[in-house]
Amino acid sequence: MTLPEFLLWDDGSNTRYELIAGRPTAIPPSTEAQRIVAVRLATRVDIALSDRRPCNVQLDAGVILSDCIETFLVADIAATCAPIEPTRQAISDPFLIVEILSPSTERHDHRLKLLAYWQIETVQEILLIASDDIYAEVHRRAAGAQWITEILRGGEAVLSLATVPIEIRLSDLYEGIALEEGDR
Repeated sequence: MTLPEFLLWDDGSNTRYELIAGRPTAIPPSTEAQRIVAVRLATRVDIALSDRRPCNVQLDAGVILSDCIETFLVADIAATCAPIEPTRQAISDPFLIVEILSPSTERHDHRLKLLAYWQIETVQEILLIASDDIYAEVHRRAAGAQWITEILRGGEAVLSLATVPIEIRLSDLYEGIALEEGDR
């Protein structure tokens, strides 16, 4: 399937899809923990961007890779400063991309999506944050194709982003979410 065909395609269900190398691939439904972490984080990012409009944060943001014409990925959260076009289906020039990991998506997010996001020239930070453990990885562009990774573990760790002026204690993102006893 081509990208233009995919963007017009509707399978008649509520299933969400990504297009990977020309093949529609179903995305597992988000867990409650994923949705809660996504909303909490996206809200804080959007508030931090409020004085930089048209900068905005988007949930379930479509991402098109310039060198992969038959690929369309869906990021859990992405931020851009490109002017808003109401009918555009993919985010333009994202500078921050966030994936909320779950056991069913972690491998796909690490092996395929992270590598793809590294190739997008405008992306400066990629955040991978677990939904079943108090854990986050912040990947920051250093110089050219080099990336630096910061690992955060435990509720006292503070997530600080360079692209958006926010600092969040991880325990605030996970408040009220029941995790396995060993994860706390």
